[in-house]
Amino acid sequence: MYKAYCRTYQRTFKLASGFLNWRKPELLEGENSLLKLPELVKQKGIRRVLVVTDQGIAALGLMEPLLVGLETENIQYVIYDKTVQNPTITNIEDAYNMYRIHYCEGIIAFGGGSPIDCAKGVAARLARPNLQIPQMKGLLKIRKEIPPFFAIPTTAGTGSEGTVAAVVSNSETHEKYAINDPVLIPHFAVLDPLLTVNLPKHITSTTGMDALTHAVEAYIGHSNTDETRAYSREATKLIFENLFIAYIDGNNIEARKNMQRAAYLAGMAFTRAYVGNVHAIAHTLGGFYGFPHGLANAIILPYVLEFYGETVYKPLAELADLVGIRAPQDSEEQKAKQFIEAIKQLNKDMNIPDKVEGIVNRDVPLMVERALAEANPLYPVPKILNKNEMFYLYQIIQP
Repeated sequence: MYKAYCRTYQRTFKLASGFLNWRKPELLEGENSLLKLPELVKQKGIRRVLVVTDQGIAALGLMEPLLVGLETENIQYVIYDKTVQNPTITNIEDAYNMYRIHYCEGIIAFGGGSPIDCAKGVAARLARPNLQIPQMKGLLKIRKEIPPFFAIPTTAGTGSEGTVAAVVSNSETHEKYAINDPVLIPHFAVLDPLLTVNLPKHITSTTGMDALTHAVEAYIGHSNTDETRAYSREATKLIFENLFIAYIDGNNIEARKNMQRAAYLAGMAFTRAYVGNVHAIAHTLGGFYGFPHGLANAIILPYVLEFYGETVYKPLAELADLVGIRAPQDSEEQKAKQFIEAIKQLNKDMNIPDKVEGIVNRDVPLMVERALAEANPLYPVPKILNKNEMFYLYQIIQP
């Protein structure tokens, strides 16, 4: 009965989502496209902006060309750089107060998924100042326009520059959850590959696998559209062709550019088609232990795909054909299994471990409960899991 309820919920939401405004960000793409942003901000009549980033980005000096450009255009800015890896409610509230105190008129999110998610949390609070962040957890709790929002990703992974989601951590309860609303899709996104050339190898690898997880989970789910399928397919192909190249040669601009596009497309895919149980588990690891999200997804993805079994043979076989993976026997089952093996091999080639270290057994029951609550009934996964099945997955991802 519960599975039937979940499927009914998912079908209803898919139907209703056709009436929502799924805007797409206006893109500035290519080398040095960052330099075009200050003029665009000025054209929008914005005189003061909040820049949300983290201390790592600030220390690297990556923002300097942007800040110089803003000064040249006589645009005032204030910087919030205290965002942590899994942005917290405290991060959001501090940045929100900074926006209000300085009478800002727009938001620039500069960094990986964490600064962009933090900035989205600020935008949500500005749209709904009467609601606290925990009250916006889940679906469609905002439904009011946010201030002008400019997203500048410095990794090729989260795709947050094109998605409805802001993922937030509650440092007191160790809960990590998403605020989902189409109004959180940024108005503008800058895809400048030069911002990613100096990424450490382990960030290149794990953020790239995060993007692959988005593409695959969206593709195998039950809420796809023709558009999201196309996004997932292109993203998957680009990742298989470019991620390892970007990993071994960070200065390969073409590979970096293709990975940025892949991350963006994968984000566009899952923002309509949703993710699945890989993300539900990964979010609990981030909430409890601050475990890096991309690394969690990279490790967990093959285990969940294998557990889904025959429910994903057809879509995974299609992806195997797409990226040129050959199977000993020309069957959907064999192709799907070879696709999963290719994911494992890509992880191995990039020194990504195959197990999650550090899970405390006494935490698992609550993590199982939270993962199930996140996944069901919202995520249109190939196979709806019960408590025992989810518990089993937590066991097999550990050493």
